[in-house]
Amino acid sequence: MSSTGFNAEWLSDPEARMPLAVEEHLWARAADLTHKPSFGLFAAGLIRPGEFDVLDYAVRTAPDLRTALQRLARYNRLLHDLATFEIIPIGETTRIEHRFDVVGVRPCPQAAEFTLASLVVVASQLCGEPVQALSVEFAHAALDKLETYREVFGVTPRVKCSVSCLVLPSELLDRPVPAADPGLSRIVMAHAEQLLAASQCPPENIVTLVRRQLAEGMAHGQTSLQAVARCLNLSERSLQRRLDDQGTRFAYLMDEVRRELAMRYIADKHLALGEVAYLLGFADPSSFHRAFKRWTGITPAAARRSRH
Repeated sequence: MSSTGFNAEWLSDPEARMPLAVEEHLWARAADLTHKPSFGLFAAGLIRPGEFDVLDYAVRTAPDLRTALQRLARYNRLLHDLATFEIIPIGETTRIEHRFDVVGVRPCPQAAEFTLASLVVVASQLCGEPVQALSVEFAHAALDKLETYREVFGVTPRVKCSVSCLVLPSELLDRPVPAADPGLSRIVMAHAEQLLAASQCPPENIVTLVRRQLAEGMAHGQTSLQAVARCLNLSERSLQRRLDDQGTRFAYLMDEVRRELAMRYIADKHLALGEVAYLLGFADPSSFHRAFKRWTGITPAAARRSRH
């Protein structure tokens, strides 16, 4: 695995993002080790419910396949930063195009085949019967015998096309999903929206978000890395990584926010210094006293006297 650039720590971090080059190396290595040129098709056949976390549940609780596809198109960013789906109704058919949201960059062949095959596999699982495509196109040359593709899609693929896509009958997409769960769907969708909002937050805003969360949670003891990460729908490691990208650290922001709040509270003569220490989340007044002197060079009491 190390030869592909894969970092085993990514497995324990649900927010980790794998570089595209590493993903491509993994697909190629898997195909070599299994002696399966079309390993992506094989891997798609192994998909079971729940393997893609929130995205999977959002798709599987949808009332019909069309809604499931729309959810896939919306929430796929939770799994892949570049991959996009475009759902195009054309008369009695619906075309599902899969591409990368970067000019000049295409999904690697194995990934493209896995993605389109997984659409058929999951659709079949939701419908409770085999789903057959009307047509399938790939932007690359065939990786295996055409019969291998026919076994998965039910049709012979067109290759070396402008984009990889799957075409399904619209009637199929509008059928109700037998196992649809409206109650669970509402819960999953709310969570998916929260995760999507967090993932789409521009990196430069993460510092502002953390500072705000620290300020709001200071008096309630909700200022640990774990607590703040949870409120932002991030893993601790992801939050640390985003802050590191901005050239700062959680401990520094905590200290900075405490200092700013301390100066504000000190100016309020109605707050006892012991209360200020509590509001700032210090274990005791002496800890606050030491921190304040480190920040300003004087004691909290001296600072208050100088203001009044």
